[in-house]
Amino acid sequence: MGRVTNSLAALSVAGILLSGAPALAAGNLAANGENLELKIDTTELKFSQNEYDLETGKYYRLTVSSDGGDEVSFAAPDLWRNVWVDSISIDDVAVDAAGLREIGFDDEGSAEITFVPIRPGEYDFYSPGYENRGLKGKFVVK
Repeated sequence: MGRVTNSLAALSVAGILLSGAPALAAGNLAANGENLELKIDTTELKFSQNEYDLETGKYYRLTVSSDGGDEVSFAAPDLWRNVWVDSISIDDVAVDAAGLREIGFDDEGSAEITFVPIRPGEYDFYSPGYENRGLKGKFVVK
């Protein structure tokens, strides 16, 4: 009976240790990425969408565009601290950045941000100065 108890104890310890092991992904995450779009309407002061459901470990391409009716920015600082940012492209110009806080639009234009969420949570996005007037939303990362 002692051997069986020791074997069960060893299996339990192994199970606990292995359950904390990192998950490994196979393949190219970017090839299977999901496209997201967010349009900023400065006339109506609204976003085309106010909530996005995301998953950790999944690759996303977020295109943010403004109609150019007013100078606005798009900010999601808490999200950007909890994702791996692959690239930022602004009107077909790639930007290699170590960090991101917000993107400003002086005129009509668009920016694409490709990223992988790494930490679950709810992260606000907004246009600074306009969040109390309707330009506010959230990313929900599961």
